[in-house]
Amino acid sequence: MTNATHESSTRKAVVLLSGGLDSATTLAVALAEGYECFSLSFEYGQRHRYELEAAGRIARKAGICHREMAIDLRALGGSALTADIDVPKNHMQNDIPVTYVPARNTIFLACALGWAEVLEAGDIFIGVNAVDYSGYPDCRPEFIRAFETMANLAVRAAVERTIRFRIRTPLIHLSKKEIIAKGMSLGVDYSATHSCYDPAPGGQACGQCDSCRLRMKGFSEAGIPDPTPYTRESS
Repeated sequence: MTNATHESSTRKAVVLLSGGLDSATTLAVALAEGYECFSLSFEYGQRHRYELEAAGRIARKAGICHREMAIDLRALGGSALTADIDVPKNHMQNDIPVTYVPARNTIFLACALGWAEVLEAGDIFIGVNAVDYSGYPDCRPEFIRAFETMANLAVRAAVERTIRFRIRTPLIHLSKKEIIAKGMSLGVDYSATHSCYDPAPGGQACGQCDSCRLRMKGFSEAGIPDPTPYTRESS
């Protein structure tokens, strides 16, 4: 069975690449581990394309195969990222915030699994984090474990025992400070990334949404200048 014992000299991996800080670091980890990486991004009806443009820049700089897939999650609604709902600013919610997109990581991982089977890639990397994050249920370790179990029941390659799929989450137990430090050690250019949920028309980060606040906190705690242009700082 390939990828279970790493017998192949060139291992393939599908990397979910949103264009943000975490996914860029995750790609760097996969490359540093010697994988031939294939990155996948989604135009899912989100509020802007800046993160997709960032994902393309990151993939081009890494010299890897990159695909952008269109899935219109606006049809489902229920999220400030895909519907006419205001993005919360200047406070972190204690419950699951309205920026949660219903079943997003489940859908993204399912698509990555399909491409991984076609590529004969046993590893799927995703930059989920369960320390400095917004409380999304599909970023938790128990979700990842459950999806990996499902993946190995759901597709032909696993049933025929030619591939054992693994969902790799190298950042899941790291703080943003630790993620940034790891990325810097791997040469990640964070100026190429985009994290803001609600950027200005020119692409400048708002500096007030959950994602901006977590990003700024991470750079501040790491003692590293944040290269992101912000319209204003959080209060």
